[in-house]
Amino acid sequence: MGRVFKTSIAMAFSAAILLGSSMSAFADGNDYSHSEEAQDYIHGDPELPSDTWVLSAGGRIYDNWWNALDKDEPVGTHSAYPATAKKSGTTTWRCKECHGWDYRGVDGVYRGGSHHTGIKGINGAIGKNEADIAALMRAPLHGYTNDMINDVEMARLAAFVSRGQADVSRYVDMATREIKWGDLNHGRAIFQSTCAACHGFDGRAMDWGDADEPKYVGTEALAAPDEVFGKIMNGHPGVAMINLRAFGASAAHDVLSYAATLPVK
Repeated sequence: MGRVFKTSIAMAFSAAILLGSSMSAFADGNDYSHSEEAQDYIHGDPELPSDTWVLSAGGRIYDNWWNALDKDEPVGTHSAYPATAKKSGTTTWRCKECHGWDYRGVDGVYRGGSHHTGIKGINGAIGKNEADIAALMRAPLHGYTNDMINDVEMARLAAFVSRGQADVSRYVDMATREIKWGDLNHGRAIFQSTCAACHGFDGRAMDWGDADEPKYVGTEALAAPDEVFGKIMNGHPGVAMINLRAFGASAAHDVLSYAATLPVK
């Protein structure tokens, strides 16, 4: 069932986000309402989808499938989510919640911390048969029904898992979660000519925090670079955000690097 559209200047602006944000910015429970005019870009399909579009769409499903696909949120904690882990409820149905933004699960950034589950990553599925991946998503362990993710949408997720993963360890240190710096001048050129349309040239036009603890583009890029890299590559599910997949992971890395130099206060 789709959401009821509400058109307002504030929400239209929010829907036009051009760069990623960490979980603190786009946590479950945010209002993802948007104008009817934005619906087709956010939740629709191109008449002739490019492979680039398919992979980025799959990446958004991996991030948060119900916001990406305009579906009802799942109820309760996923049956396969470990009882010893620290999360519960809706968020446990997100692929990223177990497998991480670096796709390495327990061998990556989620080897510890509040998102640790002990579950392996999906990087071992790179190059695997997409139909087999889709079937695994339907099997009891994952349990994604056709009402949740239909067959066309599941094919996009499977394509992303098989062919759309980037090697995040090339851009972010898996042990320290710090950025391995890219070309700041190239990142600045891209940011100033695209992302700044909504975020402003200093990255502070949008604030996901509060007066005591603002959260800007620069804040989020430093705090969760692996996540922000994923948003830059694929877009954020549920809002009209561009992505840089068509320009390659190196360009996304450069934007991430530059974003991390922007003000955090």
